[in-house]
Order: sequence, then structure tokens, then C-alpha cells
Amino acid sequence: MSDVAQAFELIKRGTDEILLEQTLLDKLQSGKKLRIKAGFDPTAPDLHLGHSVLLTKLRQFQDLGHTVIFLIGDFTGMIGDPTGKSATRPPLTTEQVKTNAETYKEQVFKILDADKTELRFNSEWFGAMSAGDMIKLASQSTVARMLERDDFEKRYNANQSIAIHEFLYPLVQGYDSVALEADVELGGTDQKFNLLMGRELQKHFGQPPQVVITMPLLEGLDGVQKMSKSLNNYVGLEDSPGVMFNKLVSMPDALIWKYFDLLSLKSNEELDALKQQVEEGANPRDIKMEFAREIITRYHGAEAATNAHKANGNVLGDGEVPEDIAEVEVSFDGNGGAPIAYVLNRAGLVKNSAQAKDLLGNQRVKVDGEVIAKDALLAFDRAYVIQAGKRNFAKVTVVSGA
Repeated sequence: MSDVAQAFELIKRGTDEILLEQTLLDKLQSGKKLRIKAGFDPTAPDLHLGHSVLLTKLRQFQDLGHTVIFLIGDFTGMIGDPTGKSATRPPLTTEQVKTNAETYKEQVFKILDADKTELRFNSEWFGAMSAGDMIKLASQSTVARMLERDDFEKRYNANQSIAIHEFLYPLVQGYDSVALEADVELGGTDQKFNLLMGRELQKHFGQPPQVVITMPLLEGLDGVQKMSKSLNNYVGLEDSPGVMFNKLVSMPDALIWKYFDLLSLKSNEELDALKQQVEEGANPRDIKMEFAREIITRYHGAEAATNAHKANGNVLGDGEVPEDIAEVEVSFDGNGGAPIAYVLNRAGLVKNSAQAKDLLGNQRVKVDGEVIAKDALLAFDRAYVIQAGKRNFAKVTVVSGA
């Protein structure tokens, strides 16, 4: 696979839609350093992983050598994005915008390389616009075109009010692409109308229309609803390492690969290797721990990632054993070795045979650090470090009772 083809596959990973794929491929093949734009209204100073989906994709473009433009919509923030709203959204004050913008900058550069990021504010060009300029911009669309937008159409049909300034929002966001001469713009699936408006305005102003890439909304830890603080299914970018660890390793198995696709900076080849491990019997929890370490390293550093499991009641990490591990001798009257289920019972690592069967069936028993088969036999006259579940450990010497 060529370098361009590999780059294209990495960019495509996790996306909902690319308009147009061939145009993006042509741009990549041209060898030109592309200008990649994503705009953020500084309305939520406390970010979570759902907000970082676009940032992760921007970082992938950045790592491929392209120019990333992180646009803070300090002007548009004072309009209020109507996307997905059933009522007019109250605009932010200038002071709120400034405060939130500073918080954004502190958090996003844990993902983006600050030295390779073009940080812009759209008040740079809109602050200099006259009323006449804004009227000219407004003339580039029609009321009928605006009502094609799903949320406006719903509000109109329900006889709910739509303020005139809300119609300006898609035009203003679209003009950002003109001002920045964007080659590619990223946004959530709910931003598609606004992103396409950028293409239309670029055509009007004589620029090549940008490629539009939409990213899906990230499900929260419940695996159902969009990640949201109000639903308490989120991982905050400023959560402590221990809290991040506990949340991420407890996610449903069904979310693992979507979270990797949207939030990991690992290569496609690295993800394929992890998937192969699961297919060959690796415990999904180990894969979630791998993901948790990557995310915690990004926001808190490598040392914090190494020790995150020790917070919030997680005493031991993968491969670690207690310093005061109990030592037990188990005798078995039989040939060929002692069944692991028997050893678990006799060593006091489980309450009963049913629990032993359950732990073994779910690959939650490790012998000397490796998951053991449920029908395995442990050889006599040897000592083993056995872990049953998260917290139960013993150094067990197995002897023959014959």
C-alpha cells in the first residue's frame, strides 16, 4: 500500500462521511500541504472525550504533515449555534467567550501539537466587517435554503420561533472557510449543513470547495446515549487518572473498537494487531486497559498512566502481585497434575466450585501472569502465582497426595 493510500485509510478511519472521497484522495496525491480546519464555539469550558473526537482526527492530519487550524468561534459564540436546538439559544457574553476560550486552549493542546497548530479566532475577520458586508454575505442564501436544514424545518413546522440571527450562523461558519482558505473542514454529523455552506461560499468567492469530513457522535460509557455530563456517561478530559482508568476499563466490550477508531492515535496496523489478539483469546479487559493507558498518558503523562490503576481502590495493575502474597500448599490425589478448579477451591481463592467455574469460563484466572484454560492441570512439585479475579492472589505449591 502506498504512503498516500495509507494516509487516506487512516484519515477515513472512524469517519461518518467524506464529501468527496475522490477529491480528498486527489488533494493528498498532489503532495500539497493541506489546510485542515475545525471550528469550536467556546460554549463548554469543561470538555470530555466526546469533544475530543474532532481533535484526534485533526492530530492525525497534523502527524501526516498538514496544517491544522483550530478555530475558536468567539464571534459565532455570541450568536449561538442553533444546531439541534428546539429554541433560540441564548448568546454568550464577551467575557464568557474569553474565559471559555482560554480553557479550550489549555485542554486541546494535550492532543494537538501547539507548535504545529494555527490558532485563530473568527472575530479577526468578522470584527472588521461592516453592516454592509454582512448584508452582502446574507444575500448568498435564501430562506427556503435555510429551511432545508432539519432543525429549522422542525421548528418552523411546529410553529416555534426562529430568530433572524440564527439564519446567519451557517453563513458565518461557512465564511470562516473562505477567510482561512480551508482545503478540508471537520465537524460532527449534526454540522453537515453548515459544512456544506462553506463549500458553497468558497465557490462564490472563487476558491476550490473544501472537502467535508463528518465524524459520528461518541456514545457514552452506557453504550447507548451520546456522551454527556448530564447523563453521567462521560470521561472528562480533566478527570483524575484513577477516575479515567476506572471509567474506561468498565466500558461495554461493544464500545472498544469504536473508542479506538475515534480516540486513539495508534496506526491501523497496531489496531489490527490488537483485534487479532482478541480473536486469539485475549481478555477484552486487557485491551481496554491498553486504551486507558493511552488516553491517560495523553492528558496526564506516562507516569500517571502507569500508576492510574492504584487509585480509587485499584491496588494492583496488570502483572503486579501483592508484596504480602499468601503462600499455600495444595495436595491432590491423582495422576498428571491437579485440576485448576480444584486448586482454586483448596487454596481459598474462590468461595465455591460455581465461582471457580465462572471465573475460569470468563478467562479471569491467571497462573504466573497468563490466562489459564478451564480444564488445565497444574504439575506437581511446583509453586505458582495464581490470580482469581481482580484481587485474590496466592502463591500455591501443588504437591501429589498419592
